[in-house]
Amino acid sequence: MSEEQTAETHPVSKKGIWAWMFFDWAAQPFFTVMTTFIFGPYVVSRMVSDPDAGQAAWAASIAIAGLFIAVLSPILGSIADKTGPRKPWIGVFAVLKITCLTLLWFAAPGSSLIWVLGVFILATIAAEFSIVFNDSMMPSIIPQKQIGRVSNIAWGLGYAGGMIVLILVLLLMAANPETGLTLLGSSPILGLDPAQAEGDRATGPLSALWYFIFILPMFLLTPERGDRSASLKNAIKSGISELKSTIGEARQRVGLFRFLVARMIYQDGVAALLALGGTFAAGMFAWQTTELGIFGIILNVVAIPSCLIAAKLDTVMGSKRIVTISIFMLMAATVGVVSTGADYTLFGLISFNDAGAAGLFGSSAEKAYILFGLLIGAAFGPVQASSRSYLARSVSPNESGRYFGLYAFAGRATSFLAPASVAAITYLTSSSRLGMAVILLFFIVGWLILRTAPAPQENRIRS
Repeated sequence: MSEEQTAETHPVSKKGIWAWMFFDWAAQPFFTVMTTFIFGPYVVSRMVSDPDAGQAAWAASIAIAGLFIAVLSPILGSIADKTGPRKPWIGVFAVLKITCLTLLWFAAPGSSLIWVLGVFILATIAAEFSIVFNDSMMPSIIPQKQIGRVSNIAWGLGYAGGMIVLILVLLLMAANPETGLTLLGSSPILGLDPAQAEGDRATGPLSALWYFIFILPMFLLTPERGDRSASLKNAIKSGISELKSTIGEARQRVGLFRFLVARMIYQDGVAALLALGGTFAAGMFAWQTTELGIFGIILNVVAIPSCLIAAKLDTVMGSKRIVTISIFMLMAATVGVVSTGADYTLFGLISFNDAGAAGLFGSSAEKAYILFGLLIGAAFGPVQASSRSYLARSVSPNESGRYFGLYAFAGRATSFLAPASVAAITYLTSSSRLGMAVILLFFIVGWLILRTAPAPQENRIRS
């Protein structure tokens, strides 16, 4: 019996599917708390004296990680198809990720920026490789008709998990460096020292612990459906040689190839906007941990219901339409973000006279920035979840590893380009605003190519 027949005629129990979905719940705090809203802005604002130089360094580290992920993901996906089980690979990269996150506790102010960014790069690589293997399980455990719904619900769970960890950090751990108090108005728990940014640094070990606890259900309850048993040595040789043929095969499947190219470009914009949106706001409005954290909570509060809505619409409208709508929303959000300054928005068409006003998000420009952030929150979950379901519907289970490897490649092949472009333009112009504006081009080009891709069922070859 093939893996595909097993998925359709012998469905995995609800418990097993929910356990698989909880991988997103476990993994998301790394991206929410570490990359975007707490640790990243801490590195930019407190480990580097110049915010523009900090943004350039942070963007460069994301670009370096993306380059490694782009090169190795398709090879690892092919290896997974040959060896069968995905869980051992997830376990190996989980150990690396947990170790690196724990080490980031030692990233105190005044520490070497090089080693901090090096450890963060390793953690990012491990996190993304784990996602490749987890995503490639989808076609073998979830029936075709349910893939879009399950993918979006899982993504919504991820944002819920990220938001919960973010709230815990703001309420109990990360303190304002000036007042020494958390959002609750109390001192940080466990005697964390605000002067040494221990609340910000503790997000590393906290994310590691959260990840360890909540990936366990997937290991214990979600069945493996791979039945291949090639040795690792032979699988590595075969995986490397198969990469070229897989790319050639994908080019013959014209619709699927166009989708992968489109995703390669628009996902680059998504990743850059998520990774750098918080640091951009930190530099422009002098937002500290509290403001950035609340901004992150607002985005996640919007993201969760938008994923649940997309879970239903994906089944009715199809993955491609959900991705297209999301890209347009992200275009509008990017224009809004880069058009907003300390005392204006929409490139000065609307001006304000309360720049630097006291209080949480006290100025009108900050409020405008949050409104544009709501568009990001509504779109960045569905654009990624429905992209994942598009591919899962386009391939059969026995080729899912190599194609999800290509999928990761498509999400990372140029992933160094957007942050590197932001870093280069920011450095050359000394303007983080002009640097962020580059992201809009990735959404426009990605959408233009996506228009030429068919519905995913037209890409499918049964084997």
